[in-house]
Amino acid sequence: MAPQRRAGPKAAGGPSSPEPGRAVCVRRNRAHQESQKKSLKVAFLVSSAVLVSLLSWSYLVCEDGVTEVLAHYSESLRDRFIEVPCSEDYDSHKRFEGCTPRKCGRGITDTVITREEAERIRRIAERGLSLGGSDGGASILDLYSGALSVGKHFVNLYRYFGNKIQEVFTEEDFQLYRDVRQRIQQTISQAFGISSSSMYLTKPTFFSRINSTEAKTTHDEYWHPHIDKVVTYGSFDYTSLLYLSDYTEDFGGGRFVFMDVGANKTVEPRAGRVSFFTSGSENLHRVEKVRWGTRYAITISFTCNPDHGIGDPVLT
Repeated sequence: MAPQRRAGPKAAGGPSSPEPGRAVCVRRNRAHQESQKKSLKVAFLVSSAVLVSLLSWSYLVCEDGVTEVLAHYSESLRDRFIEVPCSEDYDSHKRFEGCTPRKCGRGITDTVITREEAERIRRIAERGLSLGGSDGGASILDLYSGALSVGKHFVNLYRYFGNKIQEVFTEEDFQLYRDVRQRIQQTISQAFGISSSSMYLTKPTFFSRINSTEAKTTHDEYWHPHIDKVVTYGSFDYTSLLYLSDYTEDFGGGRFVFMDVGANKTVEPRAGRVSFFTSGSENLHRVEKVRWGTRYAITISFTCNPDHGIGDPVLT
């Protein structure tokens, strides 16, 4: 019979209790793990905060339409043109060869109308709009039709004020308007490679005065996105705006926004600046709400259809 071996003495504390050195290592490992967990938690919270901030910023950028400025108010642009693909809007209207857009886009220039001329034209708008004005934030004056915002309605200023109009406007005012219209028309025709003689002034053509007063009627809600040819003015083929006041100096807000897919683009108004574009869905746009001050501009647009053409306004 084999002799039995005696069991050695058990370590103090039994087999489940580590030795003193090993216990220290375990405690250090646990502390390190806790520290790592805390660091990861802090990093997660910081990352989440940054992500939320970026998303919020992106949302605000998209809401305000501020992703790229095509024309800063502080710069003087000789010519800037951006070509974009034409929409199919023009296919649903009668086409006029040599005029109906086949090349589409938008342009900005500060060299067609001088700032001094813009100031003279603005004074025409101020005198005319002093005869009325909307109760809301947007007033218009159309020298061709005579439409003038008064309260919550429109009146024909030629009928309403009669001979008094001769004391408000002069023949020189109307001649300046004609000269400006002709230069803008020539600029558009050159940019799009069409004949100026194939384009016709079309209605409405109007001065606008916008301030921060709360809208009283739908006519005061100028800030909604729209397409000139599809939603607003079916006769338009080419739209232009001549700005008569300066962004940040005369007013805040009120920038013009092209609402492109994935990236809106803005034009900051500057007295004498002309912005022009083809009037179809390729140039969906809106105007930011004016936050303070007063924004003046004049819309002058053109059609390729002679049936929708109008003559220059005349003082009668």
